[in-house]
Amino acid sequence: MGKARSVGIGMDYSATSKSALRWAVDNLIQEGDRIILIHVEPPKATNTRKQLFEDTGSPLIPLEEFVETNVSKQYGLTSDPEVLDILDTVSRTKGAKVMAKVYWGDPREKLCDAVQDLKLDSLVVGSRGLGLIKRVLLGSVSNYVVTNASCPVTVVKGTPSSKP
Repeated sequence: MGKARSVGIGMDYSATSKSALRWAVDNLIQEGDRIILIHVEPPKATNTRKQLFEDTGSPLIPLEEFVETNVSKQYGLTSDPEVLDILDTVSRTKGAKVMAKVYWGDPREKLCDAVQDLKLDSLVVGSRGLGLIKRVLLGSVSNYVVTNASCPVTVVKGTPSSKP
């Protein structure tokens, strides 16, 4: 076993970010790695913790605390049982240390900031699969991060197909 790595996963609870989480757990995470779920809330979000941590992002929140509904709500997040189950399983089966961090602002910039702040070895994000026109008008978070992040970035496209 090599050195434990820090792997960031962009999480907005969309189908594609859940696919990115599943892909990372199945293909990238090894025993003892550190997984950090990175949440980026809109700059106009209002919750009790934003006032304290708007500039630096929240402190790292261990999985044991993050599963508590009141902790998630303090950061303006909704608890997602599917995501929590995946994280609990990888923590138990691979001994991964799971944490979360919340930022407020533009997801493109904040994901790149997280790479530096958290000294990530790798970042995994989902792709919404925007068409050319929407991508030009709205901007692609994954495209921006691939271009500007200082670590390897894996973009997981679409949702996994379900087989009968």
